[in-house]
Amino acid sequence: MTLRIVRLGMPRLPGEGIRIGTVRRPPRGVRKERYAAEDWFDVWLPDLAPSVGLVSQAQAAGTEEEWRAFVRAFRAEMRAPTPSRLLDLLAALSRDATFSIGCYCADEARCHRSVLRALLAERGARIG
Repeated sequence: MTLRIVRLGMPRLPGEGIRIGTVRRPPRGVRKERYAAEDWFDVWLPDLAPSVGLVSQAQAAGTEEEWRAFVRAFRAEMRAPTPSRLLDLLAALSRDATFSIGCYCADEARCHRSVLRALLAERGARIG
């Protein structure tokens, strides 16, 4: 059993399991009933997405220093009770279930999902 970190909208990998969208907004122009069929996500979990202000900060981060500032701010948001408990839950589930979480960004290194990967690993998640 394992947790995968994926790019939403890309074809699913065999055995990927339930896909959880950790994004602030659902995909534009896609009807809700088509999210799973079009490989976006099965469940939407915006509680693990950066706030609107942080999304803008991440998109504007042109330097490594600006990116690190985003990472610090996003980690701070994830310390709030709800996101922290959700991360604990996903880490625990990863030991017995197969599922994936993801975002739309093309480059994981410059995406909040890289931070989620680290936060889940710190909680002992089994990440594939």
